[in-house]
Amino acid sequence: MKPLTLTFGLLTATLAAPAMANTTLNVFTAGDYNMVEYINEFLAPRFEATHPDVTVRAMGTGPGDAGSQAIYETLSAQRDQATWGVDVAVVHQRMAGQMVQEGLLANYVDDISTGALANSESARNALGVDVEGYVMPMFQSQIAIAYNPDLLEQPPESYAALANWVEEHPGEFGYNGITGGMAGVGFVFGWMYAFTDMADALQNGPWEEDAPARWESALDQLSTFNQHVTMTPGNAGTLDAMNRGEIAMGPVWMDMYYTWKADGRLNPNFRLLLLEPGMPGQPMYYTIPERAAEPDLAAEFIALATSPEVQAEGIVGQFNWFPGIDAEHVRGELSDAQWEQLYADVSPETLAARGFSMPQADYFRAILEAYESHVSR
Repeated sequence: MKPLTLTFGLLTATLAAPAMANTTLNVFTAGDYNMVEYINEFLAPRFEATHPDVTVRAMGTGPGDAGSQAIYETLSAQRDQATWGVDVAVVHQRMAGQMVQEGLLANYVDDISTGALANSESARNALGVDVEGYVMPMFQSQIAIAYNPDLLEQPPESYAALANWVEEHPGEFGYNGITGGMAGVGFVFGWMYAFTDMADALQNGPWEEDAPARWESALDQLSTFNQHVTMTPGNAGTLDAMNRGEIAMGPVWMDMYYTWKADGRLNPNFRLLLLEPGMPGQPMYYTIPERAAEPDLAAEFIALATSPEVQAEGIVGQFNWFPGIDAEHVRGELSDAQWEQLYADVSPETLAARGFSMPQADYFRAILEAYESHVSR
């Protein structure tokens, strides 16, 4: 009878155990590993606590635009299927517009409780494409100039002033050109906004076939500028060179800068500024594919992720990103110290005035091609 008793005991234990999650919410995210980590370790436990029958599974598709391209290809390959294997897609601004245009994303924002909390231009426009209703910004990331006040008491505060300054201080400005990271790429885009008469068109379109032919003067000036600067190997390389005192200033991602400072990896005296007329940044977007298997759960997940509490604790508190929803809705969830740290050098007003978007997709490609042919040669 002993085997029967053991079998009965196992059956009793099985019946008494809590029900296992029977629904999986598949979240595909572009970006570095910290994006997967944020979803799995921060968002997933909070969502699963209120949805005990759901397991959140994050899948990283890789950094940069290539990661968003991989999500696009995954959805595109499933066009003929009734449901798709992606419930939430976190993508870059550049790919979101194309996905909306091709009917790959659902219009969901008006149906979630936090939909009215994101009213920035980037919540409506993705590099010239109307994406209103299809995207919720996860966070805003901004490129700025970091400088060392121990070496540079009064930094140049505009692109024009910087162009003159590097001639008098050769090698003291450093950046990575258009290779090794988007901080350098964003600096080049800001240069084109400053030294052409096309700042608005470059950001919002429409595309003009003859536009690149009108950029020769700006590119000539950038080529001359590069002769007086230190070329770094990438985003991290610029900060490393500043730490070693090899350069006095250079473009950085603000979130990376703040994270390095918080980790003690950066000189605490360093400061930030946004050059006039402005420098670009970009959001990451939460989206729901048009034929997601679990669209209702996906919407609830995004509502949690874009709530003021989660934006304050996770986006700002853990990762030093600017919130994706409007900052006014997050202010009450942050301590005075957190708020002051986030906007210590670049105020919300300065960010609103000088925080530009990346170029419209066609101009994005054209500027990089023009740099390669005219400046890198």
